Amino acid sequence: MKNYNLKAEILTAANKLDLDFIGVADAKGYLNRDYVGNKPQDVMENCNSIIVFGVSIPKGAYESLPKGRAEYTNTLLAATATLRIAGFRLAKLAEERGYSATLAPSEGSEFGYWYANKETLKANFSMKYACYLSGIGSYGKNHLIITDKFGSRIRMAAILTDAKIDADGQSKSLISDKCKDCYECVEICPVSAFSIDGKIDRRKCREYMFGELGGLRCGMCVKVCPL
Repeated sequence: MKNYNLKAEILTAANKLDLDFIGVADAKGYLNRDYVGNKPQDVMENCNSIIVFGVSIPKGAYESLPKGRAEYTNTLLAATATLRIAGFRLAKLAEERGYSATLAPSEGSEFGYWYANKETLKANFSMKYACYLSGIGSYGKNHLIITDKFGSRIRMAAILTDAKIDADGQSKSLISDKCKDCYECVEICPVSAFSIDGKIDRRKCREYMFGELGGLRCGMCVKVCPL
């Protein structure tokens, strides 16, 4: 049923699954000469659309940091479990309509970019770039996606599909102008993983979480974000 209005049905299903946001990105956006990184086409050769979706994280999980890191990490894992179930159902829905679909892991899951490639610490494709392409948000200095409603207090996942779904408009800027003159995340980082010029040393971040913190998540750059 290639003419079926898949997008409308996905949006309806997403609402029933209690997702806080969802957007659709055109996979061709990754072929932009300005984009450098892994592409969804590297995972699914005939990928036409990326459906990005997610949930917001309760503010209370951040307010208890740094002492409440176990509770914070558990909250993030609960969000990841929620996204897996929702994403599985959405992927099944796409396939029931005659398309191919596969569920990409949440960025912080055991299959996310911290684990996907231990040399580069990069995922098989950038889910954050899909957020930009679909208008969900823009990059912040903490290298997380900044959304209008939830700031960077979100967890997200994505579905790759060969369905050609009408894409949503991209965010007005790749880098969020809301945090242009703010450096709180840069200053609070316990291992100085962020630089003033917007770069990140992913290895410092990973080694701190999986070394010193024993696998617990840090979250300080999100806690101090005023957005």
